Amino acid sequence: MTQGEVMAVFQEAMLVTFQLAGPLLLVSIVIGLVIAIFQAATQIHEQTLTFVPKILAIGLLLVVAGSWMITLLGDFINRLFAMMAGL
Repeated sequence: MTQGEVMAVFQEAMLVTFQLAGPLLLVSIVIGLVIAIFQAATQIHEQTLTFVPKILAIGLLLVVAGSWMITLLGDFINRLFAMMAGL
């Protein structure tokens, strides 16, 4: 396996990682920002107020997009194993 092929595999792995983590992080950041604005406006500074909505939103996102995420990861792993079998 050449250095270029190894770098292509690492590049694809990073892309898959960003595709899997991106939606979860984006939802978490948006929910956190909305709650931070709400807390600043109402002066309610409760720690659990940010935690519970984030967990619920991420759980809902995993239910909705979980099958796509599993498929994406499974396809990447299948390509890796096919590449290893060809060595």
